[in-house]
Amino acid sequence: MANKKKANHSRASIKKEIAQEITESLTSDCFHDNPIKRQIKLKQFPWTQKQKEFFKIALHPDTKVVLVNGPAGTSKTLLSTYCALQLLNMKTISDIMYLRSAVESSDRSLGFLPGSAEEKLRFFNLPFLDKLEELLENTRVEKLEAEGRITMFPVNFARGMNWKAKCIILDESQNSTIKEITTVITRLAEGSKCFILADPMQTDIKQGEKQHGFEKMFKLFSDQESIEEGIRTFEFGEEDVMRSQLVKFLTKKLKLIC
Repeated sequence: MANKKKANHSRASIKKEIAQEITESLTSDCFHDNPIKRQIKLKQFPWTQKQKEFFKIALHPDTKVVLVNGPAGTSKTLLSTYCALQLLNMKTISDIMYLRSAVESSDRSLGFLPGSAEEKLRFFNLPFLDKLEELLENTRVEKLEAEGRITMFPVNFARGMNWKAKCIILDESQNSTIKEITTVITRLAEGSKCFILADPMQTDIKQGEKQHGFEKMFKLFSDQESIEEGIRTFEFGEEDVMRSQLVKFLTKKLKLIC
């Protein structure tokens, strides 16, 4: 019993520490007053025709929200991060915010990870950091963080915020409920753009526990009225898997049982 109380107290302390760090980063001067002084040089890639179609929709000035559905290995996070960096270069946004649901596949919370609150958050956001490293030509990720041009935190800290002239990437949203996705998209103010990414085959929400909201949102906004309001849907298929031939094969097979 004593060990259980101690563990609960430890998790509560960790959550409080994480919340404090996020609050400080979101209220710092560099976050709110961040003139872009230089271009971010990006590496060049041989984009496929499907990826170019995605860029055309995602970077269109009338597009405000893009819901992106696709299996693992279709470069959803990479492509969205590339768009976000391009928007920074075009000076249409002030900074990039990367969010993920707090649901983890191991059924363990951030509190179980080793290290400080900052180290726990960094581990949690490794997919985004990896994509930045892959895309940046000669700029260090740490420099962009120090300048307040990128921020990362769990989606459950989004409530009550007002996002103006920002690019938001909500990753792994197959682990987000309708309520969580709604919380994110209703934070968007003038000049902001949001990418909502999901692979429904990889949801970590247990059946009967709560329902992930991405598929319902994807269907809801796949109409002409939504397009006219700047909300777009985009879908990658198994034929768009770029990671490897093995992953393409696995996706095709696993689709039959997932």
